[in-house]
Amino acid sequence: MARLNVNPTRMELTNLKKKLASARRGHKLLKDKRDELMRRFMDMVRENQQLRQEVEAAVRQANAHIAVAGSVMQNAQLETALMLPKQELELEIGEQNVMSVNIPVFSTKFKTDNSSDIYSYGTAFTSCDLDEAVRYLSEIFPKMLRLAEVEKSCQLLADEIEKTRRRVNALEHIMIPDYEDTIKYITMKLSENERSTATGLMKVKDMVLTKKRR
Repeated sequence: MARLNVNPTRMELTNLKKKLASARRGHKLLKDKRDELMRRFMDMVRENQQLRQEVEAAVRQANAHIAVAGSVMQNAQLETALMLPKQELELEIGEQNVMSVNIPVFSTKFKTDNSSDIYSYGTAFTSCDLDEAVRYLSEIFPKMLRLAEVEKSCQLLADEIEKTRRRVNALEHIMIPDYEDTIKYITMKLSENERSTATGLMKVKDMVLTKKRR
């Protein structure tokens, strides 16, 4: 804590009291913002953990089926089967404002609504394990996108939480105590000046009365 370098006047005292009131209001607002950001951040962290577990489990299943398919199919057959996909996907990236933080929002649109279009090949000469691998990946794809949303959102929220925490600490431990100390100092100085002035006036009054008696 450090007293501000200002002149101990009533005008400065009034200005500092206004600044102190604004700092206290700002401190409360920033604390509320930090708490709400933390609440949303923790919700997203929990969602992130759940999504990651589901995505990783599905990818492991898909990889296992791909490995089996690769063992019963030739590499050229496997590559040809996946070369020309029927289904197409459009991805739009938007933003959502959460407590002054713009987090990403992904929206998708498939070319067709036919669920069988995820298979870009005929099933006569391919392994059923390849079908299972494609199905797993197709079903988990929306969650993969949501996982990407949530992970980026967690990163952005964490950055904003850190910034807000630093501002709260600066107000709580530096600015507000400095204002309070300076206000206390100016108030004491003004009181001293008033006492000195009152003492001087009393002396003058005594001198005037003494002259009158003479």
